[in-house]
Amino acid sequence: MAKKYGSGIFASAGSNLKRRDFLKYSASIAGGLAATGLRGSLLSDIKKPVAFKISLAEWSLHRALRSKDIDHLDFYSIAKNKFDISAVEYVNTFFFDKAKDATYLKEMKTRAHDLNVKSLLIMCDSEGNLGDPDNSKRKTAVENHYKWAEAAKFLGCHSIRVNARSEGSYHEQIELAADGLRRLTEFSDSMGINTIVENHGGLSSNGKWLSAVMEKVDHPRMGTLPDFGNFRLEGDEWYDRYQGVRELMHYAKAVSAKSHEFDTSGNETGTDYYKMMKIVLDSGYNGYVGIEYEGTTHSEMEGIRLTLELLKKVRASIG
Repeated sequence: MAKKYGSGIFASAGSNLKRRDFLKYSASIAGGLAATGLRGSLLSDIKKPVAFKISLAEWSLHRALRSKDIDHLDFYSIAKNKFDISAVEYVNTFFFDKAKDATYLKEMKTRAHDLNVKSLLIMCDSEGNLGDPDNSKRKTAVENHYKWAEAAKFLGCHSIRVNARSEGSYHEQIELAADGLRRLTEFSDSMGINTIVENHGGLSSNGKWLSAVMEKVDHPRMGTLPDFGNFRLEGDEWYDRYQGVRELMHYAKAVSAKSHEFDTSGNETGTDYYKMMKIVLDSGYNGYVGIEYEGTTHSEMEGIRLTLELLKKVRASIG
């Protein structure tokens, strides 16, 4: 007995198509698509994966948030409606007292859902030094971050971004930071959340040092968030940003496209985005790259737009 092949377009060719007839009919459709150019177009779209995705870091709006010109809960609509960006990265200081506020967190989750915006991570500051030489203070700093890991889990994030601040000699700080980070990572791991460290001043802006900390922690949930611009060691001493990002990409679970000023061609004046993104992609990374505008010449909205356009140009040149 002949098999049936469903309804619709195939049923119109006969409700009892045999395999041979079905294949012939499929071939004729493919030929028709090729003749109209649609088949090649469709296959071309399928064969071109996006090299990287673009997200928006809340710090890009820090001036407007601090002045109360915008509210933290407006972040989603700004990302989606102003820039057509569907993934966001939070900064805990803009809802610092809400980490355990179930009603507020639920409102955040609802707004993100309603706009189809994905929550990626929470950048955590002002909770103590995870590498503090004082055991008691280090323990407190670790525990202060627990609530943010829990909030990240509720919001659907993959990570919390933390700092690796410490004191002492180069090697002492590796040991101290690794200890605090390991404790926090083990807690966050229990709920499926990554703990990632940004190069954020001091020794954390030394790519070799932070890489050594990653090796010392040695945990699959431990990683980095390489930032294109945060490589000031102290005073006027800077670590090479390209070398630093290259060293940190091996552990990266997120990337921060820091931007400040732009020239008349739309290029960032402090970072060669084409060179930097080649380093990022050569590492095998193809996740989100977060816009983090921190300049002063342009308004925050304009700075975000310029960074977005530059990232799109880089992505198109790669494609």
